[in-house]
Amino acid sequence: MSTGASTAPGATGQQVELIIGGMTCVSCANRVERKLGKLDGVTATVNYATEKAAVSYPAELDPQRLIDQVEAAGYTAAVPAPPDEDTSPDDAEQDTTTALRDRLITTAALSIPVIVLAMVPALQFTYWQWISLTLAAPVVVMGGAPFHRAAWTNLRHGAFTMDTLVSLGTLAAFLWSLYALLFGTAGMPGMTHDFDFSTGSGSGSGSIYLEVAAGVTMFILAGRYFEARSKRRAGAALRALLELGAKDVAVLRDGREQRIPTDQLAVGDRFVVRPGEKIATDGIVDEGGSAIDTSMVTGESVPVEVGPGDSVVGATVNAGGRLIVRATRIGSDTQLAQMARLVEEAQTGKAAVQRLVDRISAVFVPIVIVLAVATLVGWLLAGGGADTAFTAAVAVLIIACPCALGLATPTALLVGTGRGAQLGVLIKGPEVLESTRRIDTVVLDKTGTVTTGQMSLVGVHLADGTDEMQALRLAGAAEHASEHPIARAIALGAAQRVGELPVAAEFGNVEGLGVRATVEGHQVSIGRIFDGALPDALHEAKSTAERAGHTAVVLAWDDAARAVLEIADTVKPTSAEAIRRLRGLGLRPVLLTGDNETVARTVAAEVGIDEVIAEVLPQDKAAVITRLQGEGRAVAMVGDGINDAAALARADLGLAMGTGTDVAIEASDITLVRGDLRAAVDAVRLSRRTLRTIKGNLFWAFAYNVAAIPLAAAGMLNPMIAGAAMGISSAFVVANSLRLRRFHPTTPA
Repeated sequence: MSTGASTAPGATGQQVELIIGGMTCVSCANRVERKLGKLDGVTATVNYATEKAAVSYPAELDPQRLIDQVEAAGYTAAVPAPPDEDTSPDDAEQDTTTALRDRLITTAALSIPVIVLAMVPALQFTYWQWISLTLAAPVVVMGGAPFHRAAWTNLRHGAFTMDTLVSLGTLAAFLWSLYALLFGTAGMPGMTHDFDFSTGSGSGSGSIYLEVAAGVTMFILAGRYFEARSKRRAGAALRALLELGAKDVAVLRDGREQRIPTDQLAVGDRFVVRPGEKIATDGIVDEGGSAIDTSMVTGESVPVEVGPGDSVVGATVNAGGRLIVRATRIGSDTQLAQMARLVEEAQTGKAAVQRLVDRISAVFVPIVIVLAVATLVGWLLAGGGADTAFTAAVAVLIIACPCALGLATPTALLVGTGRGAQLGVLIKGPEVLESTRRIDTVVLDKTGTVTTGQMSLVGVHLADGTDEMQALRLAGAAEHASEHPIARAIALGAAQRVGELPVAAEFGNVEGLGVRATVEGHQVSIGRIFDGALPDALHEAKSTAERAGHTAVVLAWDDAARAVLEIADTVKPTSAEAIRRLRGLGLRPVLLTGDNETVARTVAAEVGIDEVIAEVLPQDKAAVITRLQGEGRAVAMVGDGINDAAALARADLGLAMGTGTDVAIEASDITLVRGDLRAAVDAVRLSRRTLRTIKGNLFWAFAYNVAAIPLAAAGMLNPMIAGAAMGISSAFVVANSLRLRRFHPTTPA
């Protein structure tokens, strides 16, 4: 979360995030956005659901001008408080929700008797109408004060919002009732009237609408309260993400442990992590070995084994032994903070479909007011009676409030991106959702994406009479002292199979050919050092391995070739399943690599990919993406290296493996925190489902208004019922968005 102005990556000016107060509907957000946009060089995106504005402005502009501009529009603006202050945004949201709840309870206690008296003629005792007035007056004046205040503020600035409709409707109903009681026949002893779900007809001077004024106020307050609660639930995933980090840490100072708050940790500090404790910040293990539970950050449920030299991520949990970690990144530079920042930026942005909604909402309220006036005049001209005309006009005002339209996109975006963060899928912006719908081809980098990117010992081929365990012991011991990737693969593979390795003596590295060493009294050589003839079985095994694109080295001791060791970059165990599931999403997989054709075909066959583009230079990968797009394909690219960055940026949708380089992650649209290709499947599924939810929300919100306004204008809808229906439509949209919280990954890790 931004705590002040900062230079925007790739921008010439500055960026700041502002918390906006006083917004009551999407029209308010549009007004703030337009007001900020009137300043030279300023662009702003205001999100009604998060109540935040992401603002880009020239470096020479004083940020205070932005706040002044928002306040000139009738709203409040502030830079978010630093994270170490006592009052958190969650506390402020809780206070707002509590205040709404208290107002709603008081309003309901006064409104329900008014509604019951109006709906049940048998309960209408003498002078019941005056009791209703006594109860309804504080509801309309005090309970509805937020609507009246906001409507007046916007009216002074020449703007119309949802509050304008609510305020006009409830005040009109109340003032009409007051007139009828004081100057008409409604105040006479023994007056009764029946409640109807539609409008009635009559002179109007004998009809009161106190149940409409009180009921609509109560129902809309209820809608606001449940909306506020739902928005808090929708943002819960991000808050949980921000709260994952450890609060204090046992740092080593002068050889002694000292418990300090995590925010006092500095880069280079060494700190202790005991079993069961959270790792305080990103770092590298200096001492100890353990298994780390990374599920809360990556969604990966299988603990990861770490030892000296391995990187660890802050907020993950030490599930095994004692570790001493050296801090490498702190505060806003940590992976957890970067994840939270990506999620929040995505939630603040707007999808293309939301911008269309904003344009519609900007003119919607004035049109509704015109329709209400036309309804009033139309009924009067048609001879329907003043009360019928008035009731129909009020119903139009109430039923047309565009709350559901304003909530349709941001609530789904809040929940979808929050759920993605929990699963290790970081969606960088709402426009990404549109891209996932269009793509039909997914291009996969081979090394580090489909494969592990690390050499492994995949085969041991023995000469007649050679013992495999002895061969592995001698080879592993000889290679243990070498830093070459092939040597490390042999040493690690041997240790995994035979256990502790013997110690080699007289180790020597022959540049470009291999190594020699004395192990357990044997003169051992590995590589291309042995120049004698190979037995037929070993010669065939070596040729077969090389045809498959693998590296084959000869192991010899005591002047005789004893084995051929086969080393290769191994396919990740989940890649084949991920490819099948990508096909199930209607995507055509393509393997893209700089390796030779033989290696690429072997890997592609193993995971089930038919189309292979091999021997591509790093600088040409983006050109391949352009060529595929030129063939009419919508292309997604999955990669992890610096050489993939240009292709990720060029693709219609770029997905970077979070285990890769920062350059690749920066160039992508979606970051997959775990190195499992199945996360790409989850990213596409979640993005598509979020987009479907947004479109479903918008359909029902539009359908509601399109169907309800004619009913109200035709006199078929009592204003109180209209108020309840409006609240229900908003609740439906939010509830539909919250269903995204139940999204589950394709295959649990």
